[in-house]
This record gives sequence, C-alpha cells and structure tokens, in this order.
Amino acid sequence: MRLLESGEDYLERILMLKEKHGNVRAIDIANSMNFSKPSVSIALHKLSENGYVVIQNNGAIELTEKGLEVATSVYERHKVISTLLMNLGVSEETALEDACKIEHDLSEETFNAVSYTHLRAHETLRHL
Repeated sequence: MRLLESGEDYLERILMLKEKHGNVRAIDIANSMNFSKPSVSIALHKLSENGYVVIQNNGAIELTEKGLEVATSVYERHKVISTLLMNLGVSEETALEDACKIEHDLSEETFNAVSYTHLRAHETLRHL
C-alpha cells in the first residue's frame, strides 16, 4: 500500500514532535497541525491499522520501524529542500511551505542529485 501525502505528513510531524518533546499524543499533533482532534484520531487509526504507528494504552504514539523509516525519509527531504531554497534567497517561511509541497513528489533520483549538489556546494563554501 502506498502511503498518501497526508499520512507522510503525520509521520513526519510525529517524528518532529518526538524529537522536540519526547512524548507525543494525538492532541499534540492536532495542535501543531491545526487539525481537529477527531480528524487526527481517524488518521492515527489508519496509520495504526497499516503498521506505521502504535498507540499505547496511555495515549502515547510511537512510530513503528516502518513508520520511522518513512518519517525519517520525508523529514530529511524537508530539511534538505528547505535549506537549499533558503540558500537560494527564498524566505524561511516560503522555503518551509514549498519544501512541504516538494518533498512528497520529488523522485529519489532527483532528490539524490539535489542533495549531493547541495552538500558539495556547502562543503566548498566551508573551505573558502
């Protein structure tokens, strides 16, 4: 089953919240994404059914290995693309918004080329 863009966004947000706060609950996701709690609950139920998250008895949400793999990949794409756009002179707000749109649709080949080129340019600038 191919995970939809919205599912990838949820997984990425769970990872980001976990890194920032350690513990993640549905209300944290709802507040950070400006979604209703019922909408988040439905999405989490689907992600749980498909093996991307586990919802603990105490309400804590944990990424499974499968969920962590997707979340890490999407988050890495987001960071690389937003940084690249900001380095090109795009405002941070616009770069973050655009990275959210681009991260899902960019092919692996193109992302690898962009990432490699961005890394090489960063390394060159560090040595100047």
